[in-house]
Amino acid sequence: MPPMNSSDLSVLMAVCLFAGVVAGGGAAPPPPPADRFDDLVTLFKDFRSFQKPKLVNGAPDYSAAAMAAQAARIPEYRKRLAAIDVSGWPIPQQVDWHLVRAELNGLDFDHRVLKPWANNPAFYVTVFDEESDQPAREGPFAEGAVELWSYRFPLAAADAAKIGAGLRAIPVLLAQAKTNLTGNGKDLWLYGAKAVRQQSGVLDALAKKLNGSPADLAADVVRAKQATDDFAAWVESKLPAKTGPSGVGIENYDWYLKNVQLVPYTYAEEVALMQRELGRSRALLAMEEIKNAKLPVQEPVAGNAAEYDKKFNDGVTEYMAFLRDHDILTIEPWMDAAMRARIGTYGPPPREFFSEVDYRDPELMRTHGYHWLDKGFLVHHPSADPIRRDVLLYNIFDTRTEGHATGWEELMMQAGMFDARPRSRELVYILVAQRAARALGELLMQGQGKPLEEAAAFACAHVPRNWMRMDGNLVRGEQHLYLQQPGYGTSYLIGKIEIEKLIAQRKAQRGDKWSMKAFMDDFNSRGQIPAALLRWEMTGEKTPDIERMLTP
Repeated sequence: MPPMNSSDLSVLMAVCLFAGVVAGGGAAPPPPPADRFDDLVTLFKDFRSFQKPKLVNGAPDYSAAAMAAQAARIPEYRKRLAAIDVSGWPIPQQVDWHLVRAELNGLDFDHRVLKPWANNPAFYVTVFDEESDQPAREGPFAEGAVELWSYRFPLAAADAAKIGAGLRAIPVLLAQAKTNLTGNGKDLWLYGAKAVRQQSGVLDALAKKLNGSPADLAADVVRAKQATDDFAAWVESKLPAKTGPSGVGIENYDWYLKNVQLVPYTYAEEVALMQRELGRSRALLAMEEIKNAKLPVQEPVAGNAAEYDKKFNDGVTEYMAFLRDHDILTIEPWMDAAMRARIGTYGPPPREFFSEVDYRDPELMRTHGYHWLDKGFLVHHPSADPIRRDVLLYNIFDTRTEGHATGWEELMMQAGMFDARPRSRELVYILVAQRAARALGELLMQGQGKPLEEAAAFACAHVPRNWMRMDGNLVRGEQHLYLQQPGYGTSYLIGKIEIEKLIAQRKAQRGDKWSMKAFMDDFNSRGQIPAALLRWEMTGEKTPDIERMLTP
């Protein structure tokens, strides 16, 4: 028999997804009708190409004319998607259809509401010296990111050329931005200017690392920094005239949750859930403190790098052993190294919130470090599904990635990880409280039009022990992200709630055959898709809340 072509193979792989079936061959089918999965794949690929801005003089074109032309063509893609009948498809393929719909809706929302190219100066920051722990960098950014952390110094000639190409686009892009930016959101401009200034600092640091690199790269860095400094000054010069709120409003927020983030809750429901999580975590913290009152105070790692390295490496060892010995997760050889590579380095006080936690129990935040395992699965187990193989746009993955990593902290506590260190249970509830407080800060900004400073002050006031403070950098950086990317600040606990519901449903379905290890193997195999869709797919149950979310 003749071999299958790539279109036929994509259909078979998708049908057999998660079953471990490998296609070997078969007769070529007739031309596919409009409800075939390969039509969805073709649409997905066409849309991904269409979604990217065109390059003009080496830089992405976000001009008013280019964006208007793109917006005008979105209905074409909606029509193609609507023409694909998925009613008889297996649930994983129906989920894929909704993923494509969500990305289409994300671009539509960008054009109708967010308009980051016109409203958000930080959108034009494109140089980064730290790796994101997410599948794609958090928040909206222009095309053409220069991810400096991914290169080794001194640079090889090929790497220097890649960096140089990215840097040469910056003067063109930032000159264009001065024409594109017309928005009136005060906080987006204020904190956008700070983000641009941070890019200047990153370029300063890069200039000091170029020994042994091609000489023309140094000139590219100088020009990129000059353009960045000039752009920052321009943004700052416009600040006095910026007086409007930067949030999207409740009606738009509700639409975005349902149609882009694929979250089965409204703004009002999220407010209630976050208030509940804040109250629950602080009350349970109070009870833990009563229970542990006679135990020694949990002191942070003392002031030297050697102790830090030992304790944090020991934390990885203990964490991986716990997962293996309790049959929670299939441990693969690459995982240990992935976790050790992210333990960081010692830093003296004063410390930001997460270091206050991390330095008191170096194992606890390794649970949230599941992010690095998620990224490892993308490399070591790329999906056979051509839609899930690519990272979802618009941070649509956040309820899965952030939600699972956040929920994993409390799940591992309940599984017994901290039984020998009861004071660490207090830390888990402090973490939940911090996520709830900053989520409520996002909801204040997005739904009530509150300024970022007020949202930040609210979050700090509701995090126990004064561990998140207005004199630090963390709280404003987090709230700035949540102002730019609606739904991100709430995704940690909304995703946690969804995954807890998923575990409960699967346990009820499996009964005595339930296995956490088997559950996690299945969970990890399905890609980084919204938690509610993952719940539908893994349980086969389209519950009323999911039905409501998926109904136009």
